[in-house]
This record gives sequence, structure tokens and C-alpha cells, in this order.
Amino acid sequence: MPKKGKKAKLPLSDEEQLLLFQQKLLAEEEMAKKKERLLSQFLKDKLAKEEHNSALNLNKINTQWRTVLREVKTRELHKDIEILSQTFERVVDCKDSVIKSLAKDLSEAEEQYAHALRSHLHSIDQLLALQRCRLNLLEESYNTELEALTKEFETERKTIIDQHEKEIHYLQDVFMAMEQSYIDSEYESKLEFQSMWDDLKNKNLEEKHFLRLKLENIVEDLWRRFQDALKNYTDATEDQKIAFETLQVKDEKSSKEIEAQMKKIQRLQDSIIILKSKIMVHSRESEDQNQYIRKDKELVLAQLRKLKAQRTQARELSQENLVKLTLESNATLKALRRIVDKGEKILKLAEICRKFETEEEKVLPFYSSVLTPKEQEEIEEIYPEELTEQLAKVIVNYTGMENFWKRYNKVKLEQLSLQHRHVQLLEINGKLREMLKQYLDGISVSDEVMSQLNPLFIVNHRSNLPQPLSTPTTQPGDKPPPTTYIIEAAHVISHIL
Repeated sequence: MPKKGKKAKLPLSDEEQLLLFQQKLLAEEEMAKKKERLLSQFLKDKLAKEEHNSALNLNKINTQWRTVLREVKTRELHKDIEILSQTFERVVDCKDSVIKSLAKDLSEAEEQYAHALRSHLHSIDQLLALQRCRLNLLEESYNTELEALTKEFETERKTIIDQHEKEIHYLQDVFMAMEQSYIDSEYESKLEFQSMWDDLKNKNLEEKHFLRLKLENIVEDLWRRFQDALKNYTDATEDQKIAFETLQVKDEKSSKEIEAQMKKIQRLQDSIIILKSKIMVHSRESEDQNQYIRKDKELVLAQLRKLKAQRTQARELSQENLVKLTLESNATLKALRRIVDKGEKILKLAEICRKFETEEEKVLPFYSSVLTPKEQEEIEEIYPEELTEQLAKVIVNYTGMENFWKRYNKVKLEQLSLQHRHVQLLEINGKLREMLKQYLDGISVSDEVMSQLNPLFIVNHRSNLPQPLSTPTTQPGDKPPPTTYIIEAAHVISHIL
């Protein structure tokens, strides 16, 4: 029998080797995961520190950069203020020169205006004198018309008042009837409204009860859903709660660091406030200066606006005067053209009339007055004419036309005399025609002649003229009746021809 010794290692099977190999792999994976976790944690801490340091450095750089920018900005502002002051002085000088030129123009315009005003007032005085005379005449006619209109108005007023009273009584009756019908309709509508209101009230109560039951069921259902959602939320946020507690610890550490940094920021802010106060003092001083300059600028602008307004008014007045002058000049030109045409026409007529003048008119074209001094005095007494200033001025203007009016009056008198002679000759011609007709009727026999009265037609010692029935007896003291004489046409014709 062999001796008992140490047990020899038995060879492992394939399955056991696979299990050992898997355990080794699992251990290696766990070690690798631990290393990755540690490395990620280290990197996160390092990243947080770097971010914190970068934020601090960035704040420091910003503060220093702001100081530099403020200094540069103040220098630029000083330069801009100097440039603006120079430009403002230049603009003020330009405005002063413009104001001086405008003042000169204004003085000249005032002189022109005064001259135009004097001439205008003179013409207005003349027009007022004419207007007063015209108003006196119009006032007289107005008073007469006013009296007539007042009488017509009183009559119409009485008729209108009577008609108005009748219409008022009629409208009162209509109003009473309408009010009674309105009261009846109002009572009926109130009854209908009360019945409808009761029906609507009952319907609203029923609908309210139904809606209350429906809403209670909906609220219970929503409460159940809310409880289920709350349980699900608490189960789902347990892990997040644990992570929140760890983050809260980190937050306490970071808050301490923030407090330290806040103290530093507070110091920097104090220095910033001091600098801001200095800047505010400088800005106030500059604002006061700017306000003073702005006030002066506004005063200058206001004066400039006034001058512009006065200039525009003067321009408008001058333009209106120019328009009036052009219109009046056009009217005068047209009137002068008419006068020239009229004068040319008169000259042409004078040349035509020159051919028909007699030798006496050619030798003595202007005759002296035919009237004696007594006849002239009688005419002046019959037609008195007061010589006023206005009439004297008009007479002075027409002194050159005296000879023309003499010739014109002479021609007019000759025309009137010829017209008068023409009328006389027409009357004589008519009388002769009547006499000739009577003569022809006397010597001829026709039905027309026999039917008319004819003193020459005598049969049996009787004419066809009506004889008076009885001779009127004349009383003593009365005038005898007028006797009519009948002359034959043949006798008259023999003497005339």
C-alpha cells in the first residue's frame, strides 16, 4: 500500500476556468469604473475652480478697462464741447449779421408802409365823404320801407298768433289722448314683464341645481387623479432628493466663498460710487452751462421767429398791394384803351362830319352863347347848382373839352330842331292828306261815301247830317254855344297850292 502524503492539485475543468476568468474581468471592470469616477470627479473640481478663477479675473479686467474707457471718453467729450462752443459762436455771429440786415429791411418796409398808409387814409377820407352822402339817401329810403314793413309785420303777427293759439289747443288735446294710451300700454307691458320674470327665475333655479350636482362629481374625480399623481411624483423624485441634499452641502461651501468675494466687490463698488459722484458733479456743471446756452439759443430763435413772421406779413401785404396794383393797372389800361378807341371813333366821325359842314361852320366852328345875360340869370334861378370842391375839381379837369362841348351842343340843338321840324311836317302832311281825302270823297260817289256823313251831299234841300231837335234857349248871363264852321276841301287846296 502506498504512503499517505500531500494531496496533489487536481486540474481545473473548463467551466471553472471560465468562471475564474469572468471574475477577473469583472474585478478589472470595477477597478476601471472606480478610476473613471475618481478622474471625472477630479476634473469637475478642477473645472469649477478654473471657472471661478476666470470669473474673478474677468471682473478685475472689466473694472480696469472701464476706468481706461472713462478717461478716454472724458477727453473726447471735452474736445466735442470745445468744437461745439466754437461752432455756436460762429452761428451766433451769422445770426447777428442776418438780424442786422433784417432790421434794415424792416425800417425800409415801415417807411414804405407809412407812405402807403397816408395815401390810403387820404383816399379813405374821400370815400367816406361819398359814402356819407349815399348813406343819408339810403337811410331815408330805409325809413320809408321800414314803416311799410312794420305795418305788414303787425298784421302778419296777429294772424300767426291766432293760428298758433289754435294749434296749441289742438296739440294739448292730442297730448292728453296719447298720454292716456301710453298709461294703458305701460300697465299691460308691466304685467307681461312680471310673468316672464317669474318663468325665467324658476328656470334659472333648476339649471343651477343641475349644474351644482354635475360639478361635485367632476371635483371628486379630479381629487382622485390628483392623489394618484402625487404618489407617482414622490416615488419618482426620491433619487433627485438625495442628489439635492448633496448639492445643498456644496452650496453652503460655495456661499462662504461668495461672501468673501462679495466683500471684495463691495469695496470696489464703494470706489465706483466715489468716482460716480465726481462724474455727477462734473456733469451737473456742464449741464448748467448747456442750459444757459440753450436759453440764449431759445431767445435768439424766438426773436428770429418774430422777425420771420413780421417779414412774411410784410411780404403778404406787399404781395396783396402788388396784386391790387396790377388789377387796378389792368383795369385802367382797359379803360384807357376804350377811351382811345372811343377817341379814334370820334375823330373818324369828325372827319366824316367835316365833309358835311357848311362854309360858316368851317369859318366859325365855335359859336358864342346865343342867350342874353338876363336869360342866363333866369336859367340859373330855375336850376340852381351849388359849386362844391369836388365839382370844381371835375370842372378843372374838363376845361380843355369846352370847345368840344360847344360844338357838340350846337349839333345836338340842330338835331333837336330838325326832329321838331320833322314832327311838324308830319302833322302838316297828315292834315293835308285828310283834306285831300275829304275833297275826293266830295267829288266822287261810292257806297263808302254814301254810308258816311257828307255835308256836300244834299237831296231836296236836305243833307245827311243829323239836325238838332230843338234850339236851346239862352238865358241872360250865359255864354252862347260855340259855332262850327265847315270849309270845303277844294277851297283849302286852291289857297294852299
